[in-house]
Amino acid sequence: MKKIFSLTMLSLVALLFCTTVVHAEVRLPAVFSDNMVLQRDMPIPIWGWADPGEKVTVSINGQTQKAVAAENGKWSLKLDAMPAGGPYEMTVSGKNTIKFENVMLGDVWVCSGQSNMQMSVQSSYNSAEEIKNADYPNIRLITVPMKSTAVPQDNFDGKWVACSPETIPNFSAVAYFFGRTLHNEHQNKPVAIGLIHTSWGGSSCETWISEGVVAQYKDYEQIMQRRAAHLEKNPQGGDNQQAGYLFNAMINPLLPYGIKGAIWYQGETNAGRAYQYRTLFPLMIQTWREAWGQGDFPFYFVQLANYDPNGDKVLGESAWAELREAQTMTLGLRNTGMAVTIDIGDSKDIHPKNKQEVGRRLALWSLARDYEQSITIRKALGDVLYLENVSARPIHFSHYTGPMFRSMTIRDGKAILSFCFAYGLKTNDSGPVTGFIIAGADRKFVKANAVIEGSTVIVSSPEVPNPVAVRYAWANDPTCNLCNDANLPACPFRTDMWPGVTINNK
Repeated sequence: MKKIFSLTMLSLVALLFCTTVVHAEVRLPAVFSDNMVLQRDMPIPIWGWADPGEKVTVSINGQTQKAVAAENGKWSLKLDAMPAGGPYEMTVSGKNTIKFENVMLGDVWVCSGQSNMQMSVQSSYNSAEEIKNADYPNIRLITVPMKSTAVPQDNFDGKWVACSPETIPNFSAVAYFFGRTLHNEHQNKPVAIGLIHTSWGGSSCETWISEGVVAQYKDYEQIMQRRAAHLEKNPQGGDNQQAGYLFNAMINPLLPYGIKGAIWYQGETNAGRAYQYRTLFPLMIQTWREAWGQGDFPFYFVQLANYDPNGDKVLGESAWAELREAQTMTLGLRNTGMAVTIDIGDSKDIHPKNKQEVGRRLALWSLARDYEQSITIRKALGDVLYLENVSARPIHFSHYTGPMFRSMTIRDGKAILSFCFAYGLKTNDSGPVTGFIIAGADRKFVKANAVIEGSTVIVSSPEVPNPVAVRYAWANDPTCNLCNDANLPACPFRTDMWPGVTINNK
């Protein structure tokens, strides 16, 4: 009995000793690992855990900063801003020492949304060739696993890897093609690109917003009621629809990692509540910006592509068109941009495979806005637009976004529409203009004739002698072909504000 007691006591002592050692060790969340990209040209937040009162030292590239762990064991510091470069070794020291190898200073992008962001490279067009050629050691990848929780999390299971044929197949296609475009544009002055992929197919917009924020607004009472009912039945969480769940598990653990900006592809799940999305989506962007504490960082998103396996029911009625309109309205937020994809969807597949062009169009916004790539500025209507609520300087977009509706006048029974970003206005198939419908005061839409004249389009129909409203590409799966000389498609729009089919849905 004495021998057994002694062995038991030794085991307990050993267990306590091991527990103490583990607790004493300095540690960092998974977003810090070998191969990571730290955001250049801005103070760099570094944080983790240690024993209360433990002194922690972080060193990289000749710079050293120190912190002391608080009573709850958390510590944080900021490295001074550093230019693009690397690879470096970063050392974190306390009672133990951690070394991170192959660390780069570059640009970090958060890539999020639902299934069209989640869709992998191996599921996209020409996947075998794309994977074979994915040898980009200065593009770094990390994926946040799909997890939902009712309470905020501070870590996840993952690590940074260099982009290669071995690491790219299951990574987000949109994120990769976006990052690759940015990388290739910087070949003369290399900048490492870090891509943080955090998405979940079928997820709603509200699940990516902190539930505490959603709860502040009366318009979202039903969202919070659904959350409460779900939580009562499922105390452990396990859902990608409820307010805050994915923010808690897939965004919160990233905060406040230094980033350049974010790209987003989501909206299909919220299409039935498109009017609500007008405020919900901007709220999500603002919530992220406030949570990161980096001001109005760039946020670029994809407008829903064309899709409808069942065909449109009533001409001029479309929940997806209303969701696209809500996305367009979000451009009113500072430092946002939208990739229009109405021409590259798939009528029968909600997951179109041409993710190369989606990523490229997102990157065009960033190249124009964040990297100030040199472009030819033409002295033509629509080539230069001053948007005071978006940027403090002129934005030159002749080859970075497609035509966007500006104004309408009615003359002699015809609607004359003018556009921004419309240099070389044309059709993408060299055929007659398609996609326009027109209505009179009775609000009954009919297909319209449309003719391009310079940077305007003249729309009419003998069935509507006194037109009041015009809509373009206003369908789930429209046939439309208007574009500019860069072959970037015109953004779907309507000139009226008549109530839509989703106006009462919450």
